[in-house]
Amino acid sequence: MPAFLFLTLITAVRVLSRNRLRAGLTMLGIVIGVGAVIAMVSIGEGAKAAVQAQVASMGTNVIIVLPGSTTVGGVRGGQGGAITLNVSDALEMKKRIPLLQETGWAKRDVMQIVNGNKNWNGSVNGISPSYLTIRDWSFTSGGPFIQADLDAAARVALVGQTVAENLFDPGEEPVGSVIRIKNVPFRVIGVLAPKGQSAQGSDQDDVIFIPFSTAERKVFGTQFIGSVGALFAATDRQEDLVAAVDQIREFLRARHRLQVEQGDDFTIRTQVDIGKVQEGTSQTLTVMLLSIAAVSLLVGGIGIMNILLVSVTERTREIGVRMAVGAKRRHILAQFLIEAMTLSVVGGTLGIVIGVMGARLTTVITGWPTIISGDTVIAAFLFSLAVGLFFGLYPAQKASRLNPIDALRYE
Repeated sequence: MPAFLFLTLITAVRVLSRNRLRAGLTMLGIVIGVGAVIAMVSIGEGAKAAVQAQVASMGTNVIIVLPGSTTVGGVRGGQGGAITLNVSDALEMKKRIPLLQETGWAKRDVMQIVNGNKNWNGSVNGISPSYLTIRDWSFTSGGPFIQADLDAAARVALVGQTVAENLFDPGEEPVGSVIRIKNVPFRVIGVLAPKGQSAQGSDQDDVIFIPFSTAERKVFGTQFIGSVGALFAATDRQEDLVAAVDQIREFLRARHRLQVEQGDDFTIRTQVDIGKVQEGTSQTLTVMLLSIAAVSLLVGGIGIMNILLVSVTERTREIGVRMAVGAKRRHILAQFLIEAMTLSVVGGTLGIVIGVMGARLTTVITGWPTIISGDTVIAAFLFSLAVGLFFGLYPAQKASRLNPIDALRYE
């Protein structure tokens, strides 16, 4: 039996090599389909890993509370569209909700920052010292400000990598320098470690942190002392997030004296929620691209069936001769199935090469991360084999069912 299969394979290769252009065009759909599957899944997995890294850069088990009601007076409002949260909310939350390890607050605005003859428009954030702990910020030089700086409304600043690169010369140490924000001098006491892009696509390193009290009194100004742009909290364990969110909602509704029929005047988001939204988007895109790739494989399968049907017609007399000298129906069936599988194997192999190269080139040219999975490569190759087997079955059966006498008479 092995000898028969080997000889049949040799015969299949010889038959296909008679018309290499036709065989190559037949395999093209398989090549494109397998290559597209591998490339698309690699890009999708890379995007998923990037999202996970971006979400992780937010900190550990982070809960974000944004001001703004879902519905106020029958009008749907946006997140952050109202002044409904303040510093005392954060302080009381920490006292009343044991699940919360830490709470903090922040308010931001985009402003011009000046250092000598250089300037940069960046995100200036007035924060509590605890915000740095919640968001898990570290430093490349210098260090954070402390509660005493917040109490004294000290004019100290922490700068992100993007800001440092645009305000200071290469090799220049920012720590100890004096920069100006809205003509107010600030002494730089720390340079933040890079975090990269956020899950929303913004540059997390394009930031300056100053004490919240300093921002409120000397930079931003405010009509409502203590009002914040967002509250932040963190739990010890990720599994506590859901319970903590429920307790925060209950606490804030009671504190803001909201009636049962009234909607929340705040919006709560967790690290997990943000990650799920981003991953859901990337998964939807991956599924769409995979669908297109699957269509290419099906087209390739139809091409294999078409070319084999033509081959059956062209080789009818040959089939009759083989049957006349003793070939059984299963031998004819195996001959054409092996030809179909040979086209799939060669096409699948070329598709793997093209898919891997395409994923690598995507990373090099666009900078998008890609992760090539061995399981994906094997699955795409096996699927191409299944396509070849499925679409080769009908022509093979048609050939094996030919009447030997009619086949010999065929012109």
